[in-house]
Amino acid sequence: MDLNLKGKRAIVTGASKGIGLAIAQALAGEEVTVYAAARSHGVAGENIVPVAVDLTDKAGAAQLAEQAGDVDILVNNVGGVMAASMRAKGFADIDDESWIATYELNLFSTVRVTRAVLPGLLRRRGVVINISSIGARAAFQPVDYGTAKAALNNLTKALAEEYGKDGLRALTVSPGPTRTANWGDPAGYAGELAQAAGVPLEEFLAGVPEAMGISTGRLTEPEETAALVTFLASSRSGNLTGADYLADGGVIKTV
Repeated sequence: MDLNLKGKRAIVTGASKGIGLAIAQALAGEEVTVYAAARSHGVAGENIVPVAVDLTDKAGAAQLAEQAGDVDILVNNVGGVMAASMRAKGFADIDDESWIATYELNLFSTVRVTRAVLPGLLRRRGVVINISSIGARAAFQPVDYGTAKAALNNLTKALAEEYGKDGLRALTVSPGPTRTANWGDPAGYAGELAQAAGVPLEEFLAGVPEAMGISTGRLTEPEETAALVTFLASSRSGNLTGADYLADGGVIKTV
């Protein structure tokens, strides 16, 4: 299927690894010029322009927008669980600083980047795809991360409603457990959980599909989520907006 993406321009944030890197590579494979933003990385390749920028810094969004210029596609992928929140025992154990850091990374960075590139997106009748999480729909820990992603989903819906008449589409994609460093590196999210449970990481990972109710019995691959994002970014999905697409292997059971 020709996705009609050749010659388009895109920004992908959090593009140095995992889902963000897979999205940047998938779009580049469709001959999209991709501005791949991350704090510091050497990601490069045909059709990929690396941009070193810290999007938790208020000046970062403006820097990225200036370098990329007008784009057709914005994928706000930057985000993650803060280390202090991972170690917290629950809601009462997460302090103000952790809440603020979580929202800076998972919500405000997206707000600022979207605001900075919005004029160009409107000129090009483009699309914003925000990478959320199944944590926005379910009471997973840590709570600060889930609430930030729930706010991101609401933001996306509001953008779709306000700017739909101007040709802008806005969507969220919500991954579940995905085979990235967070779920394979002892220093990542799963490593923290395995340590808390007192079991080796490999043993912990083997039990994740059953423990989380993953219908397919396995973690999602980053390339699978990237394929969904690429389709949603294309004209083939031109009348899809305001919706949240789950990429979770069936974890979330309710509609």
